Amino acid sequence: MEDHSRDPVPRPLTGRLLPCRPHRSPVKIGVIGAGHVGGTLAARLVAAGHEVAISNSRGPETLQGAVDGARPMTVEDAARFGEVIVVSIPFGRYREVPAERLDGKLVIDTINYYPQRDGHFPELDDGSTTSSELLQAHLPGARVVKAFNAISWINVRDAGRPLGDPERLGIPLSGDDERAKETVAELIDEIGFDPVDAGTLAQGGRKHQVDAPAYGKGKPTAELRSSLGR
Repeated sequence: MEDHSRDPVPRPLTGRLLPCRPHRSPVKIGVIGAGHVGGTLAARLVAAGHEVAISNSRGPETLQGAVDGARPMTVEDAARFGEVIVVSIPFGRYREVPAERLDGKLVIDTINYYPQRDGHFPELDDGSTTSSELLQAHLPGARVVKAFNAISWINVRDAGRPLGDPERLGIPLSGDDERAKETVAELIDEIGFDPVDAGTLAQGGRKHQVDAPAYGKGKPTAELRSSLGR
């Protein structure tokens, strides 16, 4: 992957369709959490031609054959393996993500905060921050992009469509690093969805977190862009 860390950063524009360009070579992707969301994303990314490692808290022996073409690993090894890391675990366990292994890496945050499952976090309950900002604070050396949290895993599996299809669904993404968002946008496009910029982690994260206007099982691109504008 190209190093764009010194490139000028364009100003984000909420609701825009992010530009995409095909990857010239496979990307190494480590997936932490191999449930419905993580496992489905792993399968779609393998099908798109990327090198994918999957992991969970129970160990690689429990993942043999779980995703065709993906390599079962420990969480530590998957974090070390990937240029891009997908974090897809219950939010209440976000501090278990190995921060020291993710310095300098792009982290895709698919997590949603559900108090009934995760326990109550006062700073989330009162709206003073977002779950993605807490994950970013836990991973200070990584570039966190929130994506794939506002679409059902079934739609990720079944609803991908070619570029230009009028029925294509949009996927919102938010983050503080524009180059990182462009990389995630390319991955979203490759598996059949339109990447729609929701803004920064603080701004955009609030627009597609649970119960926000852009949250749901998957929205057509035009409807999603309208939701992000509210």
